[in-house]
Amino acid sequence: MKQESVNQREILAKITPLIENTAMRFDLIPIEIEFEKENQRWFLRIFLFAKDRGVTLEDCENVARSLSDFLDDLIPCKFYLEVSSPGLERKLKSDREYLLFQGHNIILKLKSGVGENEDKVFKAKILDFTETEGLKVQRLEDSQEFTIGKDKILSARLYIED
Repeated sequence: MKQESVNQREILAKITPLIENTAMRFDLIPIEIEFEKENQRWFLRIFLFAKDRGVTLEDCENVARSLSDFLDDLIPCKFYLEVSSPGLERKLKSDREYLLFQGHNIILKLKSGVGENEDKVFKAKILDFTETEGLKVQRLEDSQEFTIGKDKILSARLYIED
């Protein structure tokens, strides 16, 4: 099959349920699934998360091994499979991730400041997230709580204290 006939959206729609179910068998959650072309090569990248533990190399290998034959049947072109953990200082990319990483610390960058000092960048703990209210956080510096609308957030990145 020609490379040009690859429809990324269709393929992602076909493989996402399979990836989610396979990850679930290993008590993992795929927080991001990318299928994209780089330098004339297709890459399928799966980022895994575990609520109660870190993601190990063995976890990634188990998921990759369990998926590879099925993916070969579903993806009509040659591709490279990469399965990994999201990384210690991952940039949060979806509303779902705010919920998954509830209780974790982040560095938050805002379009406009909050609090007395009108801080635009600060470290906080994720307390909650809802589509309507936005992100509820507790600033680490002074334990003050804020609810910030999604439209006010420039970026949020996981933050690990040294």
